[in-house]
Amino acid sequence: MTYTIVTDSSCNLPDHLITEYGLKVLSLHYRYDDREYLSYIPGEPMDYKGLFDLLRAGTVITTSLPSQSDTKDALTGLLESGQDLLYIGFSSGLSGTYDATAAIMDELAPSYPERKLFHVDTRAAALGEGLLVTYAVRKQREGMELEQLYAWLCEERFKLCHWFTVDDLHYLVRGGRVSRTAAIAGSVLNIKPVMHMDDAGHLIKVGVVRGRRKSLNALVDHMAESATQPVAGQTVYIVHGDCLEDAEYVASLVRERFGVTDILIEYVDLVIGAHTGPGVVALFFEGSQR
Repeated sequence: MTYTIVTDSSCNLPDHLITEYGLKVLSLHYRYDDREYLSYIPGEPMDYKGLFDLLRAGTVITTSLPSQSDTKDALTGLLESGQDLLYIGFSSGLSGTYDATAAIMDELAPSYPERKLFHVDTRAAALGEGLLVTYAVRKQREGMELEQLYAWLCEERFKLCHWFTVDDLHYLVRGGRVSRTAAIAGSVLNIKPVMHMDDAGHLIKVGVVRGRRKSLNALVDHMAESATQPVAGQTVYIVHGDCLEDAEYVASLVRERFGVTDILIEYVDLVIGAHTGPGVVALFFEGSQR
């Protein structure tokens, strides 16, 4: 019996990989100037630079969950076609997306007793979630059964390391991650936070450094402390908020220090980027623990 891997647009995977992997993606929404947009539309490129320019200009972009009716229709269609389902979702520590989707799956399950429905809260976001989805697809293609893959994901999710920094602390003020006073002081003193995602799927500030380059170096230093061996054989993902040069700098350090060759660099999905702002850089890899 075949099964489909379902995820959401927070996975941040590029369209060509979504197509190659055969994923069903539930799109979150973003809104500005009284108009609502989908964060992901198959085959349609996103104007990330234009959207980050709007953020720089002071436009407030808000975000929301996938449409519940669209989600139910999509899942029902897959079940009707004879597919079992594995939903790999956006951290419940940051969004209600996982809980809402899991509730719909639980609601549908009694109507399809012959189908298997599993859902996993990744406690991850952006390409951290995307890296876990990538691993799941690889396991699926190796022939791993649905129940086995579900159990594997429940363990593996706590080994997906997220390390990131932002260039402008003021975007974190709105989400309550940083106080306004700290943001002002940080701007004056050129202080940059170094943050990660904990096992509960929350963004946690681990430390601060002075200067952008040091904050980027710190991401790779943390990788050196916890990355699973052999590091050179890992797949590493990096996202950025319209600062490709900084992302490429981090990638160059990862190549030089660890010999990693499988590196993907992407714009951060706007649902995350709207809260972190332009200048965010995040590094995702597998570690012994988060």
